[in-house]
Amino acid sequence: MTDANEARNRLLNGCQLSKMYTFEVAARHESFALAAAELSLSPSAVSHRINLLEEELGIQLFVRSHRKVELTQEGKRVYWTLRSSLDTLNQEILDIKNQALSGTLTVYSRPSIAQCLLVPMLGDFTRRYPSISLTILTGNDYVNMQRTGVDLALYFDDTPPNHLSHHFLMDEEILPVCSPRYAREHELLKNPDNLSHCTLLHDRQAWSNDSGTDEWLSWAQHFAVNMPPSSGIGFDRSDLAIIAAINHVGVAMGRKRLVQKRLERGELIAPFGEKTLKCHQHYYISTLSGRQWPKIDAFIGWLRVLAG
Repeated sequence: MTDANEARNRLLNGCQLSKMYTFEVAARHESFALAAAELSLSPSAVSHRINLLEEELGIQLFVRSHRKVELTQEGKRVYWTLRSSLDTLNQEILDIKNQALSGTLTVYSRPSIAQCLLVPMLGDFTRRYPSISLTILTGNDYVNMQRTGVDLALYFDDTPPNHLSHHFLMDEEILPVCSPRYAREHELLKNPDNLSHCTLLHDRQAWSNDSGTDEWLSWAQHFAVNMPPSSGIGFDRSDLAIIAAINHVGVAMGRKRLVQKRLERGELIAPFGEKTLKCHQHYYISTLSGRQWPKIDAFIGWLRVLAG
């Protein structure tokens, strides 16, 4: 392997950081001349630095023409990664300086937890901590917190990733729920055997990407109830199954923590009373190890109060 190839395969080093700053300014302006003016350099010096950086990285960052320069696709990827890193670093420095309950806080959550539990109560958090700026992201996958800039994540599962710190939030129980009209039409009140003639609504990603009909199967087995021959309708979010149930589509397996307010309002009923089954899974909060920041601790404490 030649010395040039060895240099290209090495990770970014300290000597390249100053060239990276030149690249950031040139990419932001898409102009070597404007970058030169901001950096108090000549355009030829900016061009020379960019040429050296491209050679060292083994990546073409710009397409040069007579009147302008444009980022290549690879250059755009490097630029946006660099901008994200600079923004994160700047926020980190502000947080260190402030040492207070302020700054940005990015929270990742399973969609159903966010929709049914977290988002309706965010007004209370912002009143308590007005200097913390929240961003809420949702998804069914386990997020790479380091890469995405997520500060803490809310999950429902029984096997947390072992490379993160975890904080127990609350247990959960499941029970069938439907609209009052659907219960009347199918004569369900205190008569679970009539489920065999109903449409069952499933969260097929209750705690993983392939949980399928496990919630319904575990409940039916526990209470010795016959399931209908059809597998019903599957969703990738528990709250979508609940919305379908409210609209008289069928019977959903509800998570009690997430449907409690809808039961209290009468949008849903539990036709079989207190035939609830405690889940093996539970709600928990994940954080990056070593991040015991005041704003993260404040959010975790608030969530625990919310969970009761």
